[in-house]
Amino acid sequence: MRHAPRPEWRPARRTLLGAAALAGLPRLASAAEVEPLLREGGVVIAFRHALAPGTFDPPEFRLGDCRTQRNLSDGGRAQARRIGEWFESRGLKPARVRSSPWCRCMDTAQIAFGPGGGRAEAWAALGSPRGASEATNAESLRALRAALAEAARQRGRFEAWVTHMFVLSDLVATGSSSGEGLVLRAGNGGAVQVLARLAPPPA
Repeated sequence: MRHAPRPEWRPARRTLLGAAALAGLPRLASAAEVEPLLREGGVVIAFRHALAPGTFDPPEFRLGDCRTQRNLSDGGRAQARRIGEWFESRGLKPARVRSSPWCRCMDTAQIAFGPGGGRAEAWAALGSPRGASEATNAESLRALRAALAEAARQRGRFEAWVTHMFVLSDLVATGSSSGEGLVLRAGNGGAVQVLARLAPPPA
């Protein structure tokens, strides 16, 4: 029995170690190369939140009040739904979904991975480092690396994280676009490997 072709989400594949700088453009790869990484497990797929117009949060920002924050646009909500559809079409289900407590991240996680908003867990370590102390940011990075090491021991399972560009940049020294996902695995000596880089799913 033949199945209808799945919508293609073409990721760019590259391996990095810790703070190694990107050199040149990453190679485009098929979704077939990414699926086995998630099925094998021991990894985290970390997303930058979906489209949220603007740069930084307003001056009156309060963490517990979405009205004072940058939020997802209609396009961002649609982008988050497409992320979820990509995973659902392949029968890929994260064992755990963690998110920055910022509203645009929680909304991305809940729309993509948690029907009804019940699956995503807010985690301060994934929160934006903007405005936080150096000590707080360093502790957050230690927590993220420790969680990656723990995930590496969970074969056949993967986690999904939703966070900010600055967090991903600090963790693996590379930028990312809205809705982009990085498949991460703990390396030796606290290094972080980027096994695959997934472009945002097209409209």
